[in-house]
Amino acid sequence: MNVGIYIYDDAEVLDFSGPFEVFSTASRFLPNTNKFNVFLISEKQGKVKARGSYSVNTDYDITNYPSLDVLIISGGVHTEELKKENVVKWISTVSKSTKIVASVCTGAFLLAKAKVITNHNVTTHWEDIEDLRKSYPLLKVHENKRWIDEKNVITSGGISAGIDMSLHLVCKLHSNELAEKTAKQMEFNWMKNS
Repeated sequence: MNVGIYIYDDAEVLDFSGPFEVFSTASRFLPNTNKFNVFLISEKQGKVKARGSYSVNTDYDITNYPSLDVLIISGGVHTEELKKENVVKWISTVSKSTKIVASVCTGAFLLAKAKVITNHNVTTHWEDIEDLRKSYPLLKVHENKRWIDEKNVITSGGISAGIDMSLHLVCKLHSNELAEKTAKQMEFNWMKNS
């Protein structure tokens, strides 16, 4: 199963590293034929400078990547990404062919801009709740939620909430047993309820 995580300059490090770790750790318990194939995608393949000048090399760009089962949009300083029509169009297009689309933190703004979420129940980082409500008034933006699962779209709160959401995704895509094993291996106290 292919899990692509979209990142960009000033993306929050744990927003993509947390989900990446969850899926790569879960794969340790799976046979080679059923592993999660998790990778990073950016507008242009190569170096991305995440928050704190954390330098990351992506595996693919938005014009050249394997087919996706799951697309995760990371959060961070997202304002410049919202201005990129090619990125917004890509998110919109890819979201139509994936089983699940998810966001961590302010990644919800990119999903909203791409009209992946329109009148959905969603959440984001507590600091950005009011801005998301104001920018996209048809969304039902919830406070104090680690993540919200609405059919094939899942949004999560800020930073570490993306780990809880990703464990939920492992449960949804495979099994609760695998999600529990993954959380234990990571020594992470999984908050199962959104």
